Amino acid sequence: ALSLKGNQGNLHKDVELLFATAKQDNYKDLSHDSHTTVDGEHGRIETRTYTTIADVDWFEEKDKWAKLTTFGMVESERDVGGHVTQDTRYFISSLPNDAKRFGEAARGHWGVENGLHWCLDIAFREDDSRVRKGHGATNFAIIRRFALSLVKQDPFRKIGVKASRKKAGWDNDYLLRLLRV
Repeated sequence: ALSLKGNQGNLHKDVELLFATAKQDNYKDLSHDSHTTVDGEHGRIETRTYTTIADVDWFEEKDKWAKLTTFGMVESERDVGGHVTQDTRYFISSLPNDAKRFGEAARGHWGVENGLHWCLDIAFREDDSRVRKGHGATNFAIIRRFALSLVKQDPFRKIGVKASRKKAGWDNDYLLRLLRV
């Protein structure tokens, strides 16, 4: 499943309109599936409804997306102490018309995405980077991901990623151990 964002031309708008119209018509004559999960811990309740639509024939640019089989929507409602927030995200997918399976893929994608970016920002302060010229930003992003990978592969590491990064800068023996892993 590939998450859609507003900067992808009309694709995001088209899929958003598809789901708005389908929902309004109660998904009449559309091959669709739906699955809802409820999670609650630490004083919050999060309800997610995953919906897939298998009708992709209407999509004019479907040939540009190999194996496109479904469109997906995730509607999230988060209740923290009575304060309710809602969010809707849209996806294109090569998965079958199975909302539960789509939900697992969407959650997995965001778990990896959030975990990676959070770790890069906390341990490497990636969001504070001022590198902007030429290919510098891309090159530094690759180096940070490579360094993160080396730190996480250390089987003897007993400290956090940020502390490991700092230790590698202070201790050449530790740095060489990371490079040999």
